[in-house]
Amino acid sequence: MKKSYLALTIIGLVLVLFFVVAPPMLDDDQNPVDAHQPYTISPEAAELHSSLIVGDWHADSLLWMRDLTQQYDYGHLDFPRMQQGNMALQMFTTVTKSPSGQNYDTNETDARDNITSLALMQRWPIATWTSLAERALFQADKLHQLAARSPDDLMLITSTTELETFLQRRESNPKLIGGLLGTEGSHALDGDLANIQRLFDRGFRMMSLQHFFDNKLGGSLHGTSGAGLTEFGREAVARMRELEIMIDVSHSSEAVVADTLMISDRPLLVSHTGFQGHCQSPRNISDELMLQIAEAGGLIAVGYWDGAICGNSPAIVAEAIAYGIDLVGEDHVALGSDFDGTVTTSFDGSEMAVVTQHLLNIGLSEEQIRKVMGGNMLRFLQANLPD
Repeated sequence: MKKSYLALTIIGLVLVLFFVVAPPMLDDDQNPVDAHQPYTISPEAAELHSSLIVGDWHADSLLWMRDLTQQYDYGHLDFPRMQQGNMALQMFTTVTKSPSGQNYDTNETDARDNITSLALMQRWPIATWTSLAERALFQADKLHQLAARSPDDLMLITSTTELETFLQRRESNPKLIGGLLGTEGSHALDGDLANIQRLFDRGFRMMSLQHFFDNKLGGSLHGTSGAGLTEFGREAVARMRELEIMIDVSHSSEAVVADTLMISDRPLLVSHTGFQGHCQSPRNISDELMLQIAEAGGLIAVGYWDGAICGNSPAIVAEAIAYGIDLVGEDHVALGSDFDGTVTTSFDGSEMAVVTQHLLNIGLSEEQIRKVMGGNMLRFLQANLPD
């Protein structure tokens, strides 16, 4: 009998460790912020920052167990920290598959998936254990539930009409956050074009084509083939455009980017990236392709982590933004943090004023800062969301 009690106790402890203790520990480990003294923000920068519409194209916060209505001392984003940082618009991206040994050079499509174990650990619904589409839908439902629970903190935006309503509401409630939904790779389709409609109906308005591995749509920048769009990929892009879903080519092979530029009648996004000419990294596509994206009316969002910009300090973020402005023009550069995307940053959502400070430090004009910090994102959404 004593042995039975001991066995049950051990099993109970293991379950508590796996389901209760491990998820926040993993979140803390995977999404660190470098220790630093409080940043000094000048009165000029503080005043300017408080007047901005700050927008970010990429955060994976829905992947984790955090209740985003509460403030945490780990990870990068939650609503209180976003409000402290005057963040107004946020694209919440849904991660559905990530290969074991993930790297920027080469990843096998059939490598063991990290998200399956994370789904088990965080007690996601059984349907998500085997379906990537269900993983995306589950994360989308989390955002819908947050908007329903905290309507004064979050409004979900799926159309230009809702975007204008959000802007009107924010005039009287400057803490209101406008949330949008996007995918991190179109493996979330589970190889079925019908899932594009399912995701659209649940509120998704941006879809990236690849993540860290080749998929049914084509090659990844970090896969094994370097291939362009497949026939399925071309059909998927066409269907996304029919529904006015914005297409993100972050992580796509250069051949996929070139193919998508040729067949899409709408501008493309690179939701989180750096520039190859500023940071020679396998994470970044060529400056030539970035120019083509911009010339077609696209938008390039600069990240905050070492793999994309060869450093993560606010000064280097500002340098990367300035390089992008020089390369593609001030109307085509935005913010794409990759917050909560298993990256190390030097600031979190509460400290966004430090970016404004460093953009001032390097001599950007107020107009340029307004555009990069969120004005370009707002304009792009106004032009590309469905009515």
